[in-house]
Amino acid sequence: MAAASTVAVIGGGYAGMAAAVTLAAQNIAVTVFEAGKQPGGRARRVEHRDTALDNGLHILSGAYSETLRLIRAVNPRHDTALLRVPLAWHMHGEFDLVAPRLPAPLHLLAALLGARGACCGERLQLVRFLATLKHQSYRLAADCSVEQLLTEHRQSEFMRRVFWRPLCVAALNTPPAIASAQIFVNVLRDTMNASRAASDLLLARVDLSALFPEPAVAYVQEHGGKVELGTRVTAISAGGSAFEVATGNDRTSFSHLICALPPHQVGAFLDGFPVLSDIAAMIAQFDYQPIYSVWLQFAAPLTLPAPMLGFADGPLHWLFDRGALCGQTGLIGAVISAEGAHQDMSQDELGALAHAEISRRIGGLPALQWLRVIAEKRATFACTPNLRRPPNVTPLQNFYLAGDYTAGDYPATIESAVRSGIACAAHIATRQA
Repeated sequence: MAAASTVAVIGGGYAGMAAAVTLAAQNIAVTVFEAGKQPGGRARRVEHRDTALDNGLHILSGAYSETLRLIRAVNPRHDTALLRVPLAWHMHGEFDLVAPRLPAPLHLLAALLGARGACCGERLQLVRFLATLKHQSYRLAADCSVEQLLTEHRQSEFMRRVFWRPLCVAALNTPPAIASAQIFVNVLRDTMNASRAASDLLLARVDLSALFPEPAVAYVQEHGGKVELGTRVTAISAGGSAFEVATGNDRTSFSHLICALPPHQVGAFLDGFPVLSDIAAMIAQFDYQPIYSVWLQFAAPLTLPAPMLGFADGPLHWLFDRGALCGQTGLIGAVISAEGAHQDMSQDELGALAHAEISRRIGGLPALQWLRVIAEKRATFACTPNLRRPPNVTPLQNFYLAGDYTAGDYPATIESAVRSGIACAAHIATRQA
């Protein structure tokens, strides 16, 4: 048996905490270093006026098998932490698609054929498109943009506007004109060609730190691991068979290291290792896409037509009713995903625009008490065709990369982050056995 491993995980987001939980469950000594005061990374709680917000509003799906498994393992309140609803797609005033509780694939066929707002021909063309992808085993002959794929399969402009484009932006956080069709098809495969439950939507009823990262911290600590919050790693060096991790004036040695930072922060830790220069160059080629979240607190209860309500046109993409979801009365979260003209606005201008747009769309709003804009300017990598992404296992022995940007079938999602962390931990555990 190999000598006992000691593992440093740099970054306490979903990828880092997934790695730490997986290691701790196998009694492998692990220490997590997280610069923030709370875990979660780009999916974390932000406190504002004694209200728990999220730095970005995320939708989970029933296909997030590994994320759901770990939430069940560490969160004692997992049964109430997520609202599970059958696939529902509400584009306000224009298009509605709801999957009935039928066995797969009847649930999806019924949802597509019964969609309101589209004509019969458009619904049938949508069914043909998905049937063709299934016949092709969800593999494209060559990657291209999502927009090109939709043109090839003769999807109408209306269906692009109310369904395909919003779905692409929601899934890949990348405009359809430049988004990878193959990655998009992978998402369709695992949500629409699996069990009925895989297509369900899961909406968080707690903030994103409380959903998984904070229970994961408690789990790791209960299993003998350490989680150092508010601790920034300033340098990494390798010598012999160990890595030395510097945090301020402290230096600690570990046998293995998992770097679970966002890609735009990873480069600083790769530069000192020539063997990682190809991976560093790969990451340096990434472009990034933003996510803007506008939080609006109204003075009285406000109920949206659906807990998650979409707009096909205009600056806002989705509204989330936090009163219905989390019991936060009168709180609405508005999401603007991917690039656009909103990036040139000040936060005050963007907040005012969001308020005016909701008032125009919904009407009859109570008085606004406050609003808060949270901008994640590099929320995800731009998921473009044929993008090369680095592996979890690097050429530097015992040095691993975890994060939603690493190689895999999915775009930058919570599930891809969690899977990457589990993969890194599995490699270490295999060598430990």
